Amino acid sequence: MSMYVCGPTTYNYFHAGNARMFVVFDMIRRYFMHKGYDVRYVQNFTDIDDKIIQRGNTEGMEPLALGQKYIEEYFKDAKALNILPATVHPKATEHIPEMIEIIQGLMKSGLAYEVEGDVYFAVDHFPNYGKLSGRTLDDMKAGARVEVDERKHFPMDFALWKNAKPGEPAWESPWGQGRPGWHIECTAMSLKYLGAGFDIHGGGGDLVFPHHENEIAQTEGYLKGETFARYWMHNAFLTINQEKMSKSMGNFFTTRELLVNYPGEVIRFYLLGTHYRSPLDFSDENLVMAQKGLERLQTSIRLSQQALERLDSSKNERIQVELVQAAKEAREAFEKAMDDDFNSALAYAALFELAKTMNGYVQENPVYSKGLAEAQKTLVELGEVLGFDLLHPAQVSIEKGEILAQVMEVVLEIRARSRQKKDWEMADFIRDALKEKDIIIEDTPQGARWQIKK
Repeated sequence: MSMYVCGPTTYNYFHAGNARMFVVFDMIRRYFMHKGYDVRYVQNFTDIDDKIIQRGNTEGMEPLALGQKYIEEYFKDAKALNILPATVHPKATEHIPEMIEIIQGLMKSGLAYEVEGDVYFAVDHFPNYGKLSGRTLDDMKAGARVEVDERKHFPMDFALWKNAKPGEPAWESPWGQGRPGWHIECTAMSLKYLGAGFDIHGGGGDLVFPHHENEIAQTEGYLKGETFARYWMHNAFLTINQEKMSKSMGNFFTTRELLVNYPGEVIRFYLLGTHYRSPLDFSDENLVMAQKGLERLQTSIRLSQQALERLDSSKNERIQVELVQAAKEAREAFEKAMDDDFNSALAYAALFELAKTMNGYVQENPVYSKGLAEAQKTLVELGEVLGFDLLHPAQVSIEKGEILAQVMEVVLEIRARSRQKKDWEMADFIRDALKEKDIIIEDTPQGARWQIKK
């Protein structure tokens, strides 16, 4: 089993919408592993991009160093969400030669052309362009929000290689110094590590067009019609007040910010509580509900563990059979849900039903039984398939996080008033003192924000 999932552009901490994608495909990967597949999982890092260059200029940091910084931060937040590391985590900047080779192949086939050091893919030369998104070239041309570039042969042509600009990172190429376009990197890295015709290409719904559409065109053009990926999977958006969460719209929370108030396992439980192809609206209330749901399962495991540690002086074979049967039915319901397009929401229902049966037994018979041991083992195992350790829940409470958030609101208000009075010494003292405690304050046009350094 081979999977390629688009990774983050490393110019900031990944936001909760990104987290949904990473958690969803981690869940899918885990289920394949549970079913006995040997999964080769590739997830890239886009570590050179316009946004990285802009952020580097803003922070006074060299773009490649900035990209490396946020690669390291990605792994910290991914670990908190219990996301398994990929088999391979390739970086775009480490695969420039492979990209150049593919671009040269496209030019030889007449599917790409060079203009003043820039190289573009000729979309109207690829007959199947639009087959993933269902869009036609006429529709795309009419509704395009593309910068006018009269050098292009067709308005929807996209960049494979960008001519170097002063002060930007650049690599040598047959067309002069420059850097790759966004889309070509995934083609180069997926072909290198998985080859043509790999099983699943995944990503968020916002990547269907243009990113994945362009990937298909350039890859299958390069492969002369050979299939790029057998299946394409996309998760729906995470929304806030029914609007897509995105960095460009400014209505987003980074995963790092959420982890201040909620354990990673709670965030993960929330993200998998809705079918991956259905929109999921973000709210603190929904996270609190997820916390309570996860605690129900954890409590069931804890109570059953306590019962299993008490020897049973009498044996009730009928109850034993009922518990074994409940475990069997839960496993069947769980796998039926997951086999039906990875319906984690319905899989949750199977876990809760088994937990309910276990709780009923423990209330009546708080002692060891083989049936209870089998039921607990099943609940723990199925929880692990979804990425939860029900035996060892995270020892982080929402209440403590909420108290810290409330205290920080007061601290930021005090600092804001100090700045209004031009008491810079006090404002700087508060910022520096908190920094020593690994709490970072960032001043933005919208006001001060804080986060815990990890």
